[in-house]
Amino acid sequence: MAANTDAFRRFQEELAALDRAAQQHPAPNSQEAEMSRAKSEFLLLRKRYNLSVADVIAFFPQEDGIEYLRQIIAESEHGARRAGKRQAASKTKTKT
Repeated sequence: MAANTDAFRRFQEELAALDRAAQQHPAPNSQEAEMSRAKSEFLLLRKRYNLSVADVIAFFPQEDGIEYLRQIIAESEHGARRAGKRQAASKTKTKT
């Protein structure tokens, strides 16, 4: 439990550092571009700290959390379809 708490604390510190850097160097970008950049930075941190889907959704607004879940579902379905096609192809090769 202590390791999980320590990782979460470090994660929060890195998010705070990103916020401070963004405040020091405000870019004249549109709000959409800034949100996109923040999401990509957040997703990199998610991968680094191996956060769960629930952790990620807790940080995003509800609409973005739903979109994130849809992306995960679409990627898993796409991966399952490719795996099914490979299995079917290997079965037909062994039959001939």
